[in-house]
Amino acid sequence: MKRLLTAALLVLFGSAIACSKSDDSPTGPSPTPSNGPIFYTAIGASDGIGFGSSSPCFPFTDCPDGAGYVQRLRRSLRDTGRTTEFRNLSIPGAVLSRAIFDLARDIGRPIDDLAGNFIERQAPFVPTETTHMTIFAGGNDANVIAQAARAGRGGSDVNGYVDAQVRQWGVDLEDLIARIRARAPNARIVALNMINLAGAPYLASNPTVEKSLMQRVAVGISDRVNALTSRNVLVVDLMCDARLYQASAYASDGFHPGDAGYALFAENALPALRDGVNTQPNTNCAQRRLYP
Repeated sequence: MKRLLTAALLVLFGSAIACSKSDDSPTGPSPTPSNGPIFYTAIGASDGIGFGSSSPCFPFTDCPDGAGYVQRLRRSLRDTGRTTEFRNLSIPGAVLSRAIFDLARDIGRPIDDLAGNFIERQAPFVPTETTHMTIFAGGNDANVIAQAARAGRGGSDVNGYVDAQVRQWGVDLEDLIARIRARAPNARIVALNMINLAGAPYLASNPTVEKSLMQRVAVGISDRVNALTSRNVLVVDLMCDARLYQASAYASDGFHPGDAGYALFAENALPALRDGVNTQPNTNCAQRRLYP
């Protein structure tokens, strides 16, 4: 099923040429768009198509009535009365970078070639006219890193291994931002940080030691997203929203948000995306420390 969902990538983008890696030069601010037309572009994985909601979307389709947070945000932008265009680049199963893609294959959890990673499969196709952008990365990546750590990839130093993987993830995230800015320099970029997946229903029956491991991964990833504030990215703090730890916010798989969860994603992200209004992420909330 996932292959069917992602096969459209070849049809729509097969003739495009991947862009070269951007340099590590200083980045400019995310400008505040004027009152002119809006071009909203979304980068994500299955969350971006609203998987788990009552009305998920097929990848790369317009899907105006979708129940995911991307589709909700698109409708809110349209309701401003400004001319609004939309490009949803989200691909189910995708991870952030080649490093996570290769790690998943190494531990027997391969990522579909068509899903790929954000840097190679999504960043090259960001429209240059993009004025508003959301990025949500890390859910699939956290599962891969945690599984690799449980499989002993880091030897006896599990925490050291996790921290090294998260640091590399953060470097790759900065690379993604640089590539986006190279293509769409006038875009207001909004990044949603990671929920502490240790508190998500899909891990409810797992041993505490595994939840603690996932907490280290998820909080580490969230901190790397938070660090993007120094690169003038607006960061939306999902980690510290207590409502996103209620079972009612999730789909039946306990991992993807359901309608209520996606509504909270959109509620949190809208002020930053629409108005450029945002607060600094909370780095000391209780949700960061659900397990020892």
